[in-house]
Amino acid sequence: MSNKLAIENNINLENNNLRSVTYEEQKSFLESNLGQVINGGINLGLKAILPDFLEDEIIEVKDSIITDGFSAGIKTAINNVIDMGKSILGIFTGKFENMSQVKNVIKKGGLIDSVSDVLDWGIKKSKQSGLINSSTANIIQKGKNTILNTINNSIENNMTSQIESIEKIDKYITNWKEYYQNQDFNNMEKQYKKMENELKNVIPLEDIITRARQLENLHLLIKNKGGDFNVSKEELELANKLT
Repeated sequence: MSNKLAIENNINLENNNLRSVTYEEQKSFLESNLGQVINGGINLGLKAILPDFLEDEIIEVKDSIITDGFSAGIKTAINNVIDMGKSILGIFTGKFENMSQVKNVIKKGGLIDSVSDVLDWGIKKSKQSGLINSSTANIIQKGKNTILNTINNSIENNMTSQIESIEKIDKYITNWKEYYQNQDFNNMEKQYKKMENELKNVIPLEDIITRARQLENLHLLIKNKGGDFNVSKEELELANKLT
């Protein structure tokens, strides 16, 4: 078997030497990702419901509500929703396999209801602490459904964006293979960098990460050889053991 064909086969086959994605990695990504989305949704929601003369104070109002306690409450809510959603959907492996599972878990787990409870707490706490006045607290409370709808739309958009990123990753992997066939390392490098950038935007799913890391190991092997495609069997084996 030629070295070129050996590399191609190593890209296409599952490789048990590559480290598996863990539940903790997926949970950590969702905590950060959904936390940012919820934070952004609150910003947009407050801007929609607060009077124009308070527009310059929106960030201050948001920061008054989103205290350390609020952030901790959102983190707990996200984790509880994930656990509940997985139980409802029967995801007993502990890990998400695709974006459909992620979307269904968020929906079935009742994330928006949980955020609503934490938002109530944040408004009440901010009012009691004098961080926002009663008038502003009442406006936010009455407009809470608008904020929650904005958060829900932001989460939907985020999920759609992740699906689009996964599609791009698939395309970049395919393009990389085609450029490899032509031993065009410059374009391989461009596709590799695009793939790496998109990976930052999506929850680590086993299938995606396995294929991406297989490609990465082989790509860096060739790159470290100065773009030399003449790779030995031993070098291939070593590359595929790296994690």
